[in-house]
Parts: sequence; structure tokens; C-alpha cells
Amino acid sequence: MGELDGRVALITGGARGQGRAHAVALAAAGADIVAADAPGPMQDLTYPLGTEDDLRVTAKLVEELGRRCVPLTVDVRDAAQVRAAVEQTVNDLGSLDIVVANAAVVSTGPLDQVSDTIWQQLLDTNLTGVFHTLRAAIPVMRRQRFGRIVVTSSMGGRMGIPDLAAYNATKWGVIGLAKSAALEVAKEGITINVVCPTTTRTPMVQPGGGDDVPDELVRRMMKANPIPQPWIEAEDVSRGVVYLVTDRGVITGSVLEIGLGGSARIH
Repeated sequence: MGELDGRVALITGGARGQGRAHAVALAAAGADIVAADAPGPMQDLTYPLGTEDDLRVTAKLVEELGRRCVPLTVDVRDAAQVRAAVEQTVNDLGSLDIVVANAAVVSTGPLDQVSDTIWQQLLDTNLTGVFHTLRAAIPVMRRQRFGRIVVTSSMGGRMGIPDLAAYNATKWGVIGLAKSAALEVAKEGITINVVCPTTTRTPMVQPGGGDDVPDELVRRMMKANPIPQPWIEAEDVSRGVVYLVTDRGVITGSVLEIGLGGSARIH
């Protein structure tokens, strides 16, 4: 018997990386999964986005664990698509007990070189996408008198980092969104918490696979972390997600840093 037997989880950004790891971890604990991803095109990103083929791989990995998985093409920038995904989750799998609002994109560079297009893509995906997801899911969970929501922020949502000002603004924003919403639903059996991963080994960081990260970037990351390693694995974040969604309901409005000690220097 798994801790999440009978539960249904919707994961945005579920095609690969952290989202895929979360889908596998929650399925291993007994949950059925809806993996939502494959957004429309975006400009000037330095890595490819998740695809429908990636979603099918996630679904296969979940099904190999004996759980059901519904892969959905969803762009979280589109409120109607998110709302439809929530409705399909309930219709196909019977409930919506867990939401992991994980979809995000990143772009690096000095603030004065961030284009209007990149700024809008970051806001629309990383912040408005979480808003769309929570707004669509909360009414379902209210009717059930139960829900567990985890929002993916970043260690960039806990500190300033050069060349990530625009991205970090969205990741600070989702923490305020999640904390405030957590207070709104705290008496209704719903918890909302945040995970803040440090740099995580995913296709966003290593778009070509393998060890294709510049040595200078590795040195910079290791300098920022008291624990001497440059990054964490997606599965490290998934353990935090499982911890939060299996809590009996006493943890809400909290931020779980999975950060290699990066914020220990902050007063």
C-alpha cells in the first residue's frame, strides 16, 4: 500500500526534468497522474521546450509502475487550457487531490538586455501560469474538502542572483501568491506549499544532455553553494514534493529550500 493510493495528481511541466521526476515519485507512492506540458512556441530561449513525445515517455514511466497516466498538451499561459485540463482530470480519473504547479521557463542575461518578449514569456509562464493553475484547481479541492498543492519556485526566489533578475522576479512572485492563497484555503482541508530548488540537472540546464555545462558556470555554482557540488538531481526535489503532499495537513504556506545551503549566508 502506498501513501497516495487512490489519489490523483496533476503536474504542469510534466514532460521531463523535475516534472517527470515528480510524476514518477508520486506514482511510486500510489497516485494516478495527469502530466501536462508541450506549450506553444516561445522566442529566444536557449533550450528546447518539452514536447508531446516527452509527455509520452513520462506516461510510459508512470504506467510501468502500475499507475494510470493521462498526458495532456497544455500551455499554462492559456487559462482556458488549464481549466480544461483540470476538468479532464476529474472526468477521466475521478478527482483532483494533488497539484504540482511546476511549469516554468528561464532566460539569463543582464536586466538591461532583457527584451519585452522574454520578460512577458517569463511572467506569463512562471507567474501567471501558476495563478491559472491554482485558480482552476482550488474550487475542485474546496468541493472535496481536500487538496495538496505544491508550487515550484527556486532558490532564485530567495535571493538576488546576477543575470537572473527577470526570472527571479517571477520566482519571488509565486512565493507570495502561494503563501497568500494558503491562508485563504487553510480551513478547507487544502494546503499550499512551495519548493525552492537550487540549480537542478535537467534539460533546462543541460539542453544537449551529458556534461555540456560550461566549466565557468560550474565553478560559479559551486562557489555559491556551501555544500561543494554544483547542482542537485530532479529526484532530490521530488522527495520534497512527496513529503509535502503526504503531510496530514499541518504544513501550509511554507517554503522548503532544496538549496545546498545557499541561503545560509542570508541574514
